[in-house]
Amino acid sequence: MNRPLRRALALAAVLAVLPPAVIAAQPPAPGASAALVPTLIVLQSPRVLLDPADGRIAAATIIVEGDRILRVLEGTPETLPDDLAARVKQRIVTEDTLMPGLIDSHVHLTGNPAPAFWAATVTTPERATATGVANALKTVRAGFTTVRDLGAPGGASYALRDAINAGEVPGPRILAAGRMLSIVGGHADLTGFRPQVIEALDGGNTCTGEVQCAEVVRRLSRAGADVIKFAATGGVLSQQNRGLDQHFTDAEMKAIVTTAHLLGLRVAAHAHGPRGIEAAARAGVDSIDHGTYVDEAGIRAMKASGSVLVPTLSPTIAYRENLPRGLYTRVVEAKIRKRLEATGKNIAAAREAGLTIAFGTDAGVSEHGRNAEEMPLMVKYGGMSAQEVVVSATRTAATLLGLENEIGRIAPGFSADVIGVRGNPLEDLGALQRDRIGFVMARGTPVPMLE
Repeated sequence: MNRPLRRALALAAVLAVLPPAVIAAQPPAPGASAALVPTLIVLQSPRVLLDPADGRIAAATIIVEGDRILRVLEGTPETLPDDLAARVKQRIVTEDTLMPGLIDSHVHLTGNPAPAFWAATVTTPERATATGVANALKTVRAGFTTVRDLGAPGGASYALRDAINAGEVPGPRILAAGRMLSIVGGHADLTGFRPQVIEALDGGNTCTGEVQCAEVVRRLSRAGADVIKFAATGGVLSQQNRGLDQHFTDAEMKAIVTTAHLLGLRVAAHAHGPRGIEAAARAGVDSIDHGTYVDEAGIRAMKASGSVLVPTLSPTIAYRENLPRGLYTRVVEAKIRKRLEATGKNIAAAREAGLTIAFGTDAGVSEHGRNAEEMPLMVKYGGMSAQEVVVSATRTAATLLGLENEIGRIAPGFSADVIGVRGNPLEDLGALQRDRIGFVMARGTPVPMLE
């Protein structure tokens, strides 16, 4: 099936489930050649939030050409300018609030919550890619049109990214890290199995010493990584039992970050413990992800380096849901209970210090499609306003990803990532929960919303 036909079928599916919208096809003017002149999709609403940082909601008309926003007009005129009217293929009029697509800075599309401890020994990268296809659809239907995937087996996240880019499966724009760098025996390295099993399943993502760590970054770049992620500290869900603080040495972290930046790649540090957070920030990472036990020294280092906090509060939802089900090993359960005791301290400290906070959920540890459940937690623990949360999931996250001139707001030349929500998200974050997302357009293509 060719891409234009897929796009037409996707549009037909989404229009079928838009009860608030009045949809009308507008034929081209006599003599116009559709083969020579690109057609347009017109989105109109009396409630459009062009820029969450500005906070103004007003009537507007969004003109979409291909995967780009061509023009934004004030109001919802029935008659468009002559240079546009002849090219309109579809006009969608809705009472929903139209706004930029949301951005999740920390996901794992190719995995699901609470896998069995032995799952890594039997789950192939190909199987993980198939899992990612299903989760990518859940994610984009929930209004998240861009994600940063920070860890997947083999080339699974690269394959998923490329299939979405080719229009072969629906999903969000993906910036993929591939495998997360780890110390030998640390978080993101397989542990707890016979040496022969570990050797056979070695992902090539561990390193010791500055030279070796720089080499692994270069190999990931060659494989197609859009971003580099490394485990600066131990992690909660891995079977390793070497604590949640610093794993890589300061020199190793510096080698990872410097090499990545030389290659034009941004760096995310998985970091829970205070000394690991501080060391990663001193190394110049672009984001501290989790930051669970950040202290004053870590805050100072983050302020000095400009590192952004991605607080990932959503796993606490999954932990509380799954602990009674006995889904975790004893080692992991002990770390989870310790992690729960610190819930929210990271975002509270960052907020008080004036650090930049970007939206990220760790979906994959938490349920895919429930990404927006992070938002009320940011209000509860961080004291953020609804508008500040929305900005963190649009303008701020776009800047963290290096895409501030591409996504995060609705403007001419930007990617046509637009969602329609029931309500005012600047006052009620419930409007961004998946049951109130009525329309999603990702890079100019309406997403089928049928379950």
